[in-house]
Amino acid sequence: MFYRALKSVLLGFLLLLAVPFAGHVVFAQSGLITSSDLCSKGRLGESAFATAGQGQKSLDCWTLLKDSSKKYSSSSSAQSSSAAQSRVAEALANPQSSATLVVQSSSSIASSSASLPKWQTLPEMKTPWMKGEKLSYTLSWGFITAGYATLEVKPRKDGKTEFLTFATANKTVNKFYPVHDTVYTLVRNKGLMTDVFRKSLHEGTFHNKSLIRFDRNAKKAFLSDTVFKDAVNHYVKRSADTSVTIEGLEHSIMSAFYLVRTLPLKEGSTSRFAAVSGEKRYELKVVIHKREKIKTDLGEFNTVKVEPVLDGDGIFKSSGRIFIWFTDDDRRLPVLMQCEIKLGSIKAELTKVE
Repeated sequence: MFYRALKSVLLGFLLLLAVPFAGHVVFAQSGLITSSDLCSKGRLGESAFATAGQGQKSLDCWTLLKDSSKKYSSSSSAQSSSAAQSRVAEALANPQSSATLVVQSSSSIASSSASLPKWQTLPEMKTPWMKGEKLSYTLSWGFITAGYATLEVKPRKDGKTEFLTFATANKTVNKFYPVHDTVYTLVRNKGLMTDVFRKSLHEGTFHNKSLIRFDRNAKKAFLSDTVFKDAVNHYVKRSADTSVTIEGLEHSIMSAFYLVRTLPLKEGSTSRFAAVSGEKRYELKVVIHKREKIKTDLGEFNTVKVEPVLDGDGIFKSSGRIFIWFTDDDRRLPVLMQCEIKLGSIKAELTKVE
């Protein structure tokens, strides 16, 4: 069915460019791993130095990563937190540049802190989205409106945040080919580390439920996937359970999407992620192409054009190139997403911000 192929690319692309694939994808941002390494390689309170070109600048790790409720001594030169974070973010956003990161131990930090795993040393991130942010999109192919989608942020009081995604076909299509897809992601505010990723797909007669549960103490991501014969009675057609070994800093699809919004998005830079699907690993690159002004139904926006690129055979092979336009401001709103196909392109355009 033509619409099914169209819809599969469209809805999948919206879920952080996760075009149809049989399994789950877990993302680990190498940049984020590196940033925690500034104070670690798993150790708290080490002093780090960022060497860019010929100059060497001292970075105070606890200026970067310390909890505001605690105080730590440091052997690095005093600097403002914002300036230090800016330099580190710039280096991490362009890992192929001449910038390198060299970690040097500090004897002033208690050895008891050194045993903490990396994921426990991450800071609570300064995020560009507002509390309760809800973004609504129209999904279209050419002049045809195929469906609608929403991305929603729900903060909790326990230091965690829920990301909710919902996509559906338009009323006409839903009458003969119902589409109701939801994705739920629970992340920690510190580092946007995912605890739970849950997906439910109802597309025509196809009904699939899947779950990824992250156990960072066990260094495992536990995956469960079930396909039902009957979407109403839930007769199981097939079910699979497996696990993936993780290092502790891995992300889910949606947490990786929101994580991109926190990056500096420096023109010409590239950020890298490790991707795991089942027992396979891939490298996902996020290429920052250029700044440009685009026009949508909401108006004109100054944007940054971003492209995710997967090296080797993998989950993006069933579609063409994918682009996202983020607003070039503090909010980093994804105002337009586009996936190239053989017959034109499929778009998700932002229509409402709440």
